[in-house]
Amino acid sequence: MTIARLIKIVTAVLLLSVLLPVAFSLWLARHQAEAHFMVELNAYTERTLTRTDNIMQQAKAALTQIDRFHGEPCSEAHLQAMRRTSFVFRHVQEVVYLQGMTPLCSSLVGRSTSQPLPPPTWINESNYPIWFSTQNDIGLPTPMIMVGHASHVVLIDPSSFIDLIPFSAWPINTTILGLQRNRILASSAPFDMTVWRKARESGADKIEYRGNIYLIRRMPRSGAAVVAWASQAPQTAEIRKLQLIWLPAGILISLAAAFCLLRLLRRLQSPRYRLQDGIKNNELVVHYQPIIRLADGKPTGAEALIRWPQPDGSMLTPDIFIPLAEQTGLIGPLTRQLVHNVLHDLGDWLRTHPQQHISINISAFDLHEPQFVDMFSEALAENGVAPSQLALEITERGFADPSLSGPVIERLRAAGHAIYIDDFGTGYSSLSYLEDLNVDILKIDKSFVDALEYKTVTPHIIEMAKTLKLEMVAEGVENESQARWLREHGVQYAQGWLYSKALPAEAFIAWCKDHGVR
Repeated sequence: MTIARLIKIVTAVLLLSVLLPVAFSLWLARHQAEAHFMVELNAYTERTLTRTDNIMQQAKAALTQIDRFHGEPCSEAHLQAMRRTSFVFRHVQEVVYLQGMTPLCSSLVGRSTSQPLPPPTWINESNYPIWFSTQNDIGLPTPMIMVGHASHVVLIDPSSFIDLIPFSAWPINTTILGLQRNRILASSAPFDMTVWRKARESGADKIEYRGNIYLIRRMPRSGAAVVAWASQAPQTAEIRKLQLIWLPAGILISLAAAFCLLRLLRRLQSPRYRLQDGIKNNELVVHYQPIIRLADGKPTGAEALIRWPQPDGSMLTPDIFIPLAEQTGLIGPLTRQLVHNVLHDLGDWLRTHPQQHISINISAFDLHEPQFVDMFSEALAENGVAPSQLALEITERGFADPSLSGPVIERLRAAGHAIYIDDFGTGYSSLSYLEDLNVDILKIDKSFVDALEYKTVTPHIIEMAKTLKLEMVAEGVENESQARWLREHGVQYAQGWLYSKALPAEAFIAWCKDHGVR
């Protein structure tokens, strides 16, 4: 993964890290409040269902007990038995004896004068007939539920189904509805039948309507449905309370995450990481400036000059990013990439032109790497290029510690590489230790070439090189008069804009062909 892509990912994560904890804290507050609300509402609904089932089971038990009486119907003994049943089973309001569908007597009034019962509203799966909205025998206008079996029925007050105390912190209401005729049997508060119509049409078990939440539980065996509901206002209040708890935590997490990711983002955007990414993705390119033999004007090779293209189309030169590479420990990978690119660009050309060579610049830090010499040997062997065709240019700084650089340079020379001392004369100690340097070629810095007419140091450098039997390459030659002066003073080679600027590989090969390299 490239650094650029990683930066995009980190930026996206940064935005998410700021937004998500806050959003999550708001969601968590709402979720907890809603969950608490629904837990309370569900619990109350389940309690209502349990109570309804218990009452129906009690009605069946009461019928089972009274059906055991085998005496004379409506006798005093029979009436006493019905009264005992009504007393023992506390939710049973009245026990009635039927002949056919006509009540003959009851536990409340004795001999009954009630009208015959209509057909039952519902017959459950256990074959118990059930009547909804039936008055009791004493004439009170209270709708009752009647459950029958054999010749007896028991009457139950529907309000007993919903006679529960809510354990929640807010009021909860309940309604019992008959499924057969969609009538309210009992309700703790006014119930909007629109809710029941929506529930029947959609089959939903939960409906939000006009600021309330309704839970619907159908009981097919009993022919009824339980609807429990509560206002959403307490839920909203609890959401706000929980937001006061979770929102500060979310903000703190967002700030902490943003701080860490900003540090990472700044790090990824640093020049070091940009350079690392450039090396990894082989963004750096190599241009080749021809080196000319002054005696006949023929090219003998080129200096490989690395460049770093930028997104805006500009090129960063080595004097900008090489120090960065040295400071950040990236000079080794950079040099390896340079060697790879040179051999990739010109490997075939060098094999077919054994008299040509390419010089590359290496850093003093490269000389400290144990595998440096082996890297060159392996790369050349893989590409079939002779060591003599790859020269190494080292600035005088590379020779500052002879105990480290000396053995490495000797190994390089022994392997067949020519050693250049680059930018000679620009340092403070160049002239003093030239005799001690074990090099093959001396490069005269452009600053001395530019001042041939008024600087006296250049002739001295040339004479010292001759005395030490070093060949010379003059850099930055821009006009014919400079070339002529250098040739007259015994300098063997030159490079500069007089001959050519640094060229891409294909352009360099074409230039060499145009100048006599076949």
